[in-house]
Amino acid sequence: MKAAQWRKKIIKAMKEVGTYNKSFDQAVDALAYILEKRDDAQIYYDEHGGNPIVIHTNKGGADNPDTNPALKLIMNLNSQALTIWRDLGLTPAGLKKINDDAMKEKNVSSLESVLSKLEE
Repeated sequence: MKAAQWRKKIIKAMKEVGTYNKSFDQAVDALAYILEKRDDAQIYYDEHGGNPIVIHTNKGGADNPDTNPALKLIMNLNSQALTIWRDLGLTPAGLKKINDDAMKEKNVSSLESVLSKLEE
């Protein structure tokens, strides 16, 4: 999926959970770009056999098993994406943190308390 498509999908999800704010657009754009690159890496990985382990020949000529670099890239991009998903409130932990922060009572000084009662 392209970044523009991901952007729409992310914003829709944020609106559904009530965390969308225009000031988050740069984070949304960064996440959309990461997800596009992750999708590209996944396609490459699948087209080239999807083997999690590849054989790497070192300078000495010895063959050594290693994690597929495409799989490493996918995992790294997923990790980066998850961090941003969480910050945008699109994971259970991220949403809980945003909602808890929003629901916390603000400390009100005694002067503010008296003034608010006078206004009533």
